[in-house]
Amino acid sequence: MTPALLILNAGSSSLKFAVFGADPAGALQAAYHGLIEAIGRNARFKVFHAPDAGDRVDQAVSAGDHEAALSHLLHWLDTRHPGLSLRAAGHRVVHGGADYRQPVRVDAAVLADLEQLIPLSPLHQPHSLAGIRALARLRPELPQIACFDTAFHHTLPPRAQRFALPRDLEERGIRRYGFHGLSYEYIASVLPDYLGDAADGRVVVAHLGNGASLCAMRQRRSVETSMSFTPLDGIPMASRCGALDPGVLLYLMREEGMTPAQLDELLHHRAGLLGVSGISGDVRTLLASGDPRAADALELFAYRIAQAIAGHAVAIDGLDALVFTAGIGEHAAAVRAAICRHLAWLGLMIDEAANARHGPCISRTDSPVSAWVIATNEEKVIAQHTWALTVDAA
Repeated sequence: MTPALLILNAGSSSLKFAVFGADPAGALQAAYHGLIEAIGRNARFKVFHAPDAGDRVDQAVSAGDHEAALSHLLHWLDTRHPGLSLRAAGHRVVHGGADYRQPVRVDAAVLADLEQLIPLSPLHQPHSLAGIRALARLRPELPQIACFDTAFHHTLPPRAQRFALPRDLEERGIRRYGFHGLSYEYIASVLPDYLGDAADGRVVVAHLGNGASLCAMRQRRSVETSMSFTPLDGIPMASRCGALDPGVLLYLMREEGMTPAQLDELLHHRAGLLGVSGISGDVRTLLASGDPRAADALELFAYRIAQAIAGHAVAIDGLDALVFTAGIGEHAAAVRAAICRHLAWLGLMIDEAANARHGPCISRTDSPVSAWVIATNEEKVIAQHTWALTVDAA
């Protein structure tokens, strides 16, 4: 039997998963990854990566809720891959609050703590916890590990954690937390493979996907980040606004009569690239469009990101390297080029041919600031923590 780990990322109507197997030396290798989407509607079970092409899956399934989706996944593993012995499960949990600075084995007390953080992440936290509870009902003997997107940013100095608000609000948890930490943790772990000794220098990482943020690192530790109290802050995203004058919200409530629920819908689902373009929040669609509104949205996206990168350079006293990662960062050459052109004054000179090939190095050899494309792997980070806290610890 091959020891294996199940890695889960539960969304409102989806369940992303990966299965990692361990060789005799304990080295982890991804065996499968996929998702169950449209849970509660017309659910489909998809496996994108498998050792053999014949095992790739795209089929309709009956999954009215996350527990039913998990049950289908576990049945598929048991029947199609009986040689895998699940030893533990690891979960991406968006918010760990002020206390959870490291991954932790989940028990009733931890679940109760994490439930108290739902108001800080109402769109993500409930689904993560629902996935943990569902798996506990289906496999009560299986150890579960929670890995937090906020944990990597606990190294932020006080000036980067604090809002300019009364301190009693800060003491009640209203502060900057930062997110996408599992992605940044992975990039930090592999930076020496690409940058050598410069990995410990002044680096800004741009995690550009459906959600997008920046992280300034020194000694491969988080010094500044663009998301803050919630994943709404910072740079524009697919359908999230990014940084916004809070006076706009007061105006919309006072003059337009918008309720908190309506503001929530606007800021999370009708803003960002989708809101500006009126077409789509998907960069691929916008790049393929001839509509001038698509060009406007992409121009704003690149401009705001470049502005924020320059601001993050302040936190680390300059810039030695810029790293692009996640879906847009790894695949949208035109977006990377537009951002880099805005940063030419910092000494960043892009190599257009290398950028078109998606790197890994996309800057010219004589560029004082290097630029890179590095694929992220949050699932591997979760798997490593899960293995360390369960199998290695046994």
